[in-house]
Amino acid sequence: MKPRRATIITITLLIAIIVAISAGCTGPVQESPAPPAVTATGAAADSSATDAPAADPPSLIFADQEFAFELQRTLGATYAGEADIGECLATASRIKEGDFESWYSEWKKTADTFRTAGDESLAAGHGVSAMEAYYRAATYYRTAEFFLHGEPDDPCIVETWGLSRETFRDAIALDVVPYEIVDIPYENTTLPGYFYTVDDSGTPRPLLIVQTGFDGCQEELHPYAMEGIKRGYNVLTFEGPGQGEVIRVQHIPFRPDWENVITPVVDYAVSRPDVDDDRIALWGISLGGYLAPRGAAYEHRIAALIADAGTYDVGETLLQNLQTGGGAPADLTEDDLQEWLETDPVECNDALYEAMAHDTGTRWLNENGMFVFGAGSPAQFWANWMDFSLVGIAENIRCPTLVTAGAADHFDPDGTQAQALYDHLTCEKELMVFSDEYGAGAHCQLGVFAQSFGAKFGWLDETMGMSTK
Repeated sequence: MKPRRATIITITLLIAIIVAISAGCTGPVQESPAPPAVTATGAAADSSATDAPAADPPSLIFADQEFAFELQRTLGATYAGEADIGECLATASRIKEGDFESWYSEWKKTADTFRTAGDESLAAGHGVSAMEAYYRAATYYRTAEFFLHGEPDDPCIVETWGLSRETFRDAIALDVVPYEIVDIPYENTTLPGYFYTVDDSGTPRPLLIVQTGFDGCQEELHPYAMEGIKRGYNVLTFEGPGQGEVIRVQHIPFRPDWENVITPVVDYAVSRPDVDDDRIALWGISLGGYLAPRGAAYEHRIAALIADAGTYDVGETLLQNLQTGGGAPADLTEDDLQEWLETDPVECNDALYEAMAHDTGTRWLNENGMFVFGAGSPAQFWANWMDFSLVGIAENIRCPTLVTAGAADHFDPDGTQAQALYDHLTCEKELMVFSDEYGAGAHCQLGVFAQSFGAKFGWLDETMGMSTK
């Protein structure tokens, strides 16, 4: 980058980058109209669903947007019996607003309580009660660990994550759905997975592969797996680089070329006699809305794809936000911005750390980003994340694809990323925008699984020939 260009960027972007990143993963951008092909989804599925403005999650207990959303996310597990409303609200009421340590200690205390309750039920011969307590405790441990990543070497990260996984495995061992804990060959190591089956018959069935995104663990995908089982799919969940065990124990960070992750996963799937090789679906959640499409663009054994919520180009949106929020040069390109970030500019990092000190969402986003990317600074995280792009790639997806968006998704206001992905697809496609009239407008419809599963599995069943009508 020319010295003059670097000087201009340094001067004009410092304030802008704070404004853009403080707004969330993508920040506010100009609203664009929904295309005629949109399916508006919700209890009132009309065109108004696509016009609803982005909104904060309901401020139940917390005024802090990030805390409110994560509470909503945890409450959502009640749909599958993996949390309980009163336990969640009581725990949240004891947490100091915006205090990461308070969040950890209170959720950990709740998790320990119900882990112990599960142990006592099991010792007394009450297996169902033990299973239910273990599922809830696993969720609460996972919630406790969520904001710990500002200190990557904090032993509480692996310890608490480990308790969540261990407790979850105690629960599924008592459940009735057949499953296997699997190791998927990947480069010179393996990726962890769970393979759930409809029954023990070994009959080849359509397979649903479900993967998480920027901050999830595969145990959180259990409700998706159980919904798939109900509908006749065998289900494979897994964690890849940057996720779950793979980042916490194996220390393998995210990579943008996710096709090199998905192909080994599909290779493993087709090696199993209980998988119908011609009917393999892939569902990517949150940042999985980029990862799964990236994989499907190169892995054509995928028969159906759900990008939930769709993500097209992280760098493009960041650039637009900077230009909108603080007067970045109109002729600034993504390459210019990434090149500047790769220099690890002190001014940029100082500005970001200052913003992180005053905004919970900005702090979490950058701390988790540095953790899962193995980056030493916020600028390095953003430089690496800008490689996550489907420009010139989305057009290579061949299978029918569902792109979802939430009308009030604070991580993708106005569904700009989802719209961009949809617009660049050349395959059979549908864009499903969820109205917020009954709470389904949030990111990935977390907290409203009934509406989410009903609509998304409806599309998937039709596409995969699983409809029972």
